[in-house]
Amino acid sequence: MPVSQEDIALVINAIKNNSDYDFSDYSSKSFTRRIEKALIDFRLDIDKLLVKIKNDHDFVDQLVKNITVNTTELFRDPKVWQALRYRVLSKFTSYRKINIWHAGASTGQEVYSLLILLHEMNLFEKANVFATDINTDVIERAKKGEYSYRFNLEYFENFDKVIKENPFNYDEFNEIPYEKYFEIDQVNDLIKAKEFLRKKPVWFKHDLVKEDNIFNTKFDIILCRNVLIYFNTELQDKVINTFSKSLFRKGVLMIGAHESIIGPVANNFIKSGFFYIKKD
Repeated sequence: MPVSQEDIALVINAIKNNSDYDFSDYSSKSFTRRIEKALIDFRLDIDKLLVKIKNDHDFVDQLVKNITVNTTELFRDPKVWQALRYRVLSKFTSYRKINIWHAGASTGQEVYSLLILLHEMNLFEKANVFATDINTDVIERAKKGEYSYRFNLEYFENFDKVIKENPFNYDEFNEIPYEKYFEIDQVNDLIKAKEFLRKKPVWFKHDLVKEDNIFNTKFDIILCRNVLIYFNTELQDKVINTFSKSLFRKGVLMIGAHESIIGPVANNFIKSGFFYIKKD
C-alpha cells in the first residue's frame, strides 16, 4: 500500500525524536520506497510503525539497519575499475603510502575488490584502508568477508575483466585463479575472502549525515559509490564538501557510475572520466 508524504514526514520526525538518526535530508523517493518495504518486512501499517518507533528503541535500531542496507557487488561496473587500475592507481606506484577511505562500504564486496586490485598492483602494503558505514550489521558481515557463492558467481565475470584482462592491451591476459583471494565452498554455497584481505581494512561506524572526517588524516583516494543517490541535493553538497576537505590536493574521488557532482562544490574538482580530481 502506497505511503503518503505526510506519513513519511511523521516517520522521519519519529525516528529523529527517538534516536540519533536523522533522515530529513534523504531523497524522498528512496526513503519512501524503503519505508514501504519495511512495512511489508515487519508486517505493520503506518500507525503501528509509528507506535513501535516511539516505544521500542531496539526496533528503531533494526528499522534503521533495514533502511540503510545498500546493494553492492564485486567489481561493480568493471569499466570503472579498469579505469581505476590503469588511469588512477598506476600513478601511485612511487608513493611511500596511500591513504584510502571507502565510505558507505555496505557488506564489503567493493572494499575487497579494491584490496584485490591493490594487491595485484603491488600497492597492498603501501595502502592504509579505512572502511565505514552507518549500519553496524553490514560492517560485521563485511569483516567476515563471507558471501553466497551462487549469488556472486556472475560477478566473477567482473573479476575476469578487471584482474585478468587489460582493456588497453588485448594481448595481455593474466590467469589469476579466484582461489588466490577467496576460499570457495560450492557445496555450502560460500565464498570467503582470504584472511590477509580481511585483516587489512580498519572498519568504523560512521554517519555521513552528521559526521565529518573522523580519521585525523587526509586521503589520496575516497570511494563512495551509489550512496549519494539516497540523499537530497543539500545533503549531497554537504557530503561532497566533507570529501573535498578530506582529500589531499590532486586526490581522487570515486562515486557511482551514474552519480555526479553539481552545484558550487563541483568547483573544487576537475572531472576526469569516471573520477573527480581535487584541484591543486
